[in-house]
Amino acid sequence: MRIDFQHRRAAVTGAGKGIGRAIATQLHHCNAKVIAISRTLRDLEDLRDEIGCEIVHADLASVAGAVDAAAEAGRIDLLVNNAGVSHPQPLLDTTPEAWDATMAVNVRAALVMSQSAARGMIERGHGGAIVNVSSQASQAALADHAAYCASKGALDQLTRVMALELGPHNIRVNAVNPTVTMTPMGEMAWSDPAKRAPMLARIPLGRFAQPHDVAHAVAYLLSDLADLIHGATLPVDGGFLAT
Repeated sequence: MRIDFQHRRAAVTGAGKGIGRAIATQLHHCNAKVIAISRTLRDLEDLRDEIGCEIVHADLASVAGAVDAAAEAGRIDLLVNNAGVSHPQPLLDTTPEAWDATMAVNVRAALVMSQSAARGMIERGHGGAIVNVSSQASQAALADHAAYCASKGALDQLTRVMALELGPHNIRVNAVNPTVTMTPMGEMAWSDPAKRAPMLARIPLGRFAQPHDVAHAVAYLLSDLADLIHGATLPVDGGFLAT
């Protein structure tokens, strides 16, 4: 059965690069009207030229930026909270500034965007679906990533609370939890064989994720094929969390 989002508007945060761009492209191929949200205007313009999406230029690190982005996006039937940042620091050197910056984008922006989208879904009375892009780091500790791991753990728990409270309004909420994903940034970060080999050894399928692996999972969870999947955190990790 083919996924078809015709007549539905799908907002994707962090859509300019990497996983977010792959998600936006996948949803476009599934006939959604995509609203791409990013802080980098050039990336948005390139994506618009490629798939004909609407674009919203916004910095979700601030509350005002997230509120304005949600308002500019207009009607949202499907929401993907993908925007995320990482400021790697050893635990004892983790600064309050890095902690706050990570939480602002990875958790608070997802909350603000979801509140706005869900209010609209409830008002229209047709339900909808939200997917939060989390990480295997929500469940498996990663050295030098205290703020990032904590933020993704918080995002998983936010997903569950959203599912509990929004389910009665026919709004499904789930998360995907990818392993290392080979975006251009991921390729650079994991190019060193000494760093790469131990992580790959912990993945039973023996490979890292590609952006399309995550995009396929997101499209499925947004679709009617997953109409009884709710409050789940779906690993897209080749079995990493199973070991």
